[in-house]
Amino acid sequence: MITYVFPGQGSQSKGMGGTLFDEFKELTAEADVILGYSIKELCLEDVDLNLSQTQYTQPALYVVNALSYLKRIEETGIKPDFVAGHSLGEYNALFAAGAFDFATGLKLVQKRGELMSHATGSGMAAVIGLNEEQIADVLKQNNLQSIDIANYNSPTQIVISGLKTDIEHAQPIFEGIKDVKMFVTLKTSGAFHSRYMEGAKREFETFINSFEFFQLAIPVISNVHARPYKQSDIKQNIVEQITHPVKWTESIRYLMGLGEMEFKEIGSGKVLTGLVQRIKREAEPLVIKSAEKQVQNVLPSCLGSSEFKKDYNLTYAYVTGGMYRGVASKEIVVKMGKAGMLGFFGTGGLNLSQIEDAIQYIQKELLAGEAYGMNLLHNPNNPEMEEKTIDLYINYGVKNVEAAAFINVTPSLVKYRVKGLKKNEQGKVITSNKIIAKLSRPEVAQAFLSPAPAQILAKLVSENKITQEEADLSTQIPMADDICVEADSGGHTDGGVAYALTPAVIKLRDDMMEKYQYNKKVRIGAAGGIGTPQAAAAAFILGADFIVTGSINQCTVEAATSDAVKDLLQEMNVQDTEYAPAGDMFELGAKVQVLKKGLFFSARANKLFELYRQYNSLNEIDEKTKKQIQERYFKRSFEEVYNDVKAFYPAQEIEKAERNPKHKMALIFRWYFGYSSRLALSGSTESKVDFQIHCGPALGSFNQWVRGTTLENWQERHVDEIALKLMHETAELLDQRFNTFLSA
Repeated sequence: MITYVFPGQGSQSKGMGGTLFDEFKELTAEADVILGYSIKELCLEDVDLNLSQTQYTQPALYVVNALSYLKRIEETGIKPDFVAGHSLGEYNALFAAGAFDFATGLKLVQKRGELMSHATGSGMAAVIGLNEEQIADVLKQNNLQSIDIANYNSPTQIVISGLKTDIEHAQPIFEGIKDVKMFVTLKTSGAFHSRYMEGAKREFETFINSFEFFQLAIPVISNVHARPYKQSDIKQNIVEQITHPVKWTESIRYLMGLGEMEFKEIGSGKVLTGLVQRIKREAEPLVIKSAEKQVQNVLPSCLGSSEFKKDYNLTYAYVTGGMYRGVASKEIVVKMGKAGMLGFFGTGGLNLSQIEDAIQYIQKELLAGEAYGMNLLHNPNNPEMEEKTIDLYINYGVKNVEAAAFINVTPSLVKYRVKGLKKNEQGKVITSNKIIAKLSRPEVAQAFLSPAPAQILAKLVSENKITQEEADLSTQIPMADDICVEADSGGHTDGGVAYALTPAVIKLRDDMMEKYQYNKKVRIGAAGGIGTPQAAAAAFILGADFIVTGSINQCTVEAATSDAVKDLLQEMNVQDTEYAPAGDMFELGAKVQVLKKGLFFSARANKLFELYRQYNSLNEIDEKTKKQIQERYFKRSFEEVYNDVKAFYPAQEIEKAERNPKHKMALIFRWYFGYSSRLALSGSTESKVDFQIHCGPALGSFNQWVRGTTLENWQERHVDEIALKLMHETAELLDQRFNTFLSA
């Protein structure tokens, strides 16, 4: 595990930040506007010698630490497991964890530095050589109770705070003690982290009341408690920190007690690196016994497969699925990537230009190696479109694809999978393109757990679409890196039961791993019905390496559907869905799950399918039924619909329809599915009852879970905040359950 630590006041130096200000010009400009002066000039030149003054020091360190963190993420793509900061540095830890954005953190730090700089007549000193108990005894025996311990930097390096006269009086006393190696008066403007900061604390508490904080994406170790922050205590902790001692030694010991831990100092100087090394030499790891347990053992970042998170550069084993027609929008994908999770853009029903625009937007927004992916919905009626989409992904370097609704492996998928295959120095096959196959049938899982079919490989080689070397190497890897087991869900669904399906696919995975002796384990994820912590916890207990949500994400601000649809979804409950034919697989009888409450779409779509099964042409249908369909369902004649169909489908489809009346009827009926989707996406009032809204019961349970909270209104729902809340409360729930079992 890795912990990033951020230094505080005292680590500043002229020249800090270097080229970072030019590398992050937009943030540097934003800082200049907030502060009212050039942060670059202050840090690099310090002409007016302001860098040592608290009101300037704290914002300068915050900016340099923050830019250093962003640079580290950009270079390595690795997010830490934990973060901690010493005093001022704790704001950088909170920034790294996502509690607030860069600008908000800077405003907080600017105010903090300003208030703390007002303190006069007080100071600080470092005592080196004595431990905590010895210093407390010296203060008590010499009637120096007006002095507080401010920083527990290491077991034998402790900082005291008090009035300057008292600090001066204490110096000869401490220097006269045999074990004291050094007494150093610090160059600070006040007695930080002591009772003498009470005025600053009160003003700061008033100041931060107007601020709201986001869900923490990474555990932050508190200076006040030397334990991970609780979400509800962010404001209280940063207020209390002003007058409370910095428990740095205990914080590092706590992190050491969690297991093998590597510490990386981010920002200006190497002060904390030295302190961590000293603590490791002088103190034992702090292992919290369950009887004394103050924080949860199950952390949200620990749920799921660590290898899955590492492969995709994620903080959480959480994925948002690609909902059709871009409902899973580019904004959702970017939000998820920036929050340390993986989002897939929903490409089903979109043209190549729309897909390309989304790729360009996502790649422009995610420049620091954050994860993202593109959905590929199986298109049996138009394999050419499927291949063109794959070519687009390859050309743009899209590395993660969610393969959905496939019933077998297709040439386009094989082409994507094997492109760029090579061996590393150990002789293992390295993949360039990852596939997460979303499926609900064991026989489909078996196809994706097998190597690419030999006949497809041979054809692709003969067409010069892949090399022979790539084809040969592909025999050593499965078609998918990961399998997402999709139980009953919104959109395309087989109505599978998670409790039966997931264990069956896990067993199949294990058997296929044994059969083919793959070097890398195929991970199994879970989707369908996940809208509450209880459902997510059940998925992880079943053995899911990651979870995928869908329905709950389309009732968020970022989802690319209409406000009218979101208003309907916000009011649904678990029983308010129905199955209807899938428009893209109408003739096959495939099903989608849709919203039923207040809508006629599912009844009308099922009626059309029954007519298709019963009759061989439109002419065989009775006149009353034909009139009902044209006037109530379509709002136009069959002839008008067929004109639209001819403009949409390729010539060979229309030729087939002219020869085959049943196929013509199918194309006309399929028009209704596209029409109903467009109505919903636009929020058209033309015929609200015909809205086609793909949705599963998970959203109904989610609505019940958040009822009475700020998330009850969809306008307050943001996809990343929902994901973080779900993962955090899932971890808390599992922690409670495990402790209940242990107690019993």
